[in-house]
Amino acid sequence: MSLQPTPSNLPPQLKVCGLTKPDQIQELISMKVDFLGFIFYEKSPRYVLNHLSLEEISAIDHQGKVGVFVNEGIDEIVETVQQAGLNFVQLHGDESNDFMIELRQKLIPEVGIIKAIRIGSDASENKNKMTQAFNLLRTGSDLLPITYYLFDTDSKSFGGTGRQFDWNILNEFEIPLPYFLSGGVSEENIRNITTLKRQPFALDINSKFETEPGNKNTDRIKEFKILYQQNR
Repeated sequence: MSLQPTPSNLPPQLKVCGLTKPDQIQELISMKVDFLGFIFYEKSPRYVLNHLSLEEISAIDHQGKVGVFVNEGIDEIVETVQQAGLNFVQLHGDESNDFMIELRQKLIPEVGIIKAIRIGSDASENKNKMTQAFNLLRTGSDLLPITYYLFDTDSKSFGGTGRQFDWNILNEFEIPLPYFLSGGVSEENIRNITTLKRQPFALDINSKFETEPGNKNTDRIKEFKILYQQNR
C-alpha cells in the first residue's frame, strides 16, 4: 500500500470500517477497496474479536488492513498488530503525542499510524485538537510519528455515529499530512467534498452503509464507489 497522497486528479481512496463478516470482506477485496477497517475496541458494537480471531484477520490477503484502537495500551497494540498482520494502526481515542511517539518507536516502520481527530461543535476545542496533532510532526525524527490524519465526528462512542461534522472547519487549517474524511460520508454529501481546499486522501465509510452494526450493504458500497469516482 502506497503511503503517498492521491494525486488531485484522482478520486480519494476508500476505507470501509467496522468489518466483521468474511464473505463481505472478500467481496470488498474483489471490489478493490483500498483499506479494510477492523475495530479492536471492546465497547463497539462492531468489535471484531466477537466475530473473527486474530489468526483469521492475519490470513486476509490485503495490504490495507487497519486496526482501530481506542485508548489501548502500547504493548497491547503492538501485539495485536503482529498477531493480526495489520498494516495500519488507527488511534481513535485520546492518545497523547508522547504516546504516539513511543508507539511509533515500537512498531516496525512498515506499519503506518493514522491519528483520528474528532471534530465537535466547540470551535476553540477543535482548534486545540488540531494544534496539538499538527505539533506532533515537529519531533525532529527522521520517522514521522503518524502517516495520516483522520477527521471524524466527535461522540462519546468514539465514532460510528453516521453523523457529519461541519467540513468547512477543515478549510480553516493548513493540514500538513494526507487525511481520511470520516463521519457520515454518504451519497447525499459526496458532492460537497469538492468544497474542501485540501482534498481527502481517502474516504472512510461505516455505519451509513450497514443494515445493522458490522453487517455491510456491499451493493450500496459498490454504487457509492462508482458515484464518487464520477464526481471527480
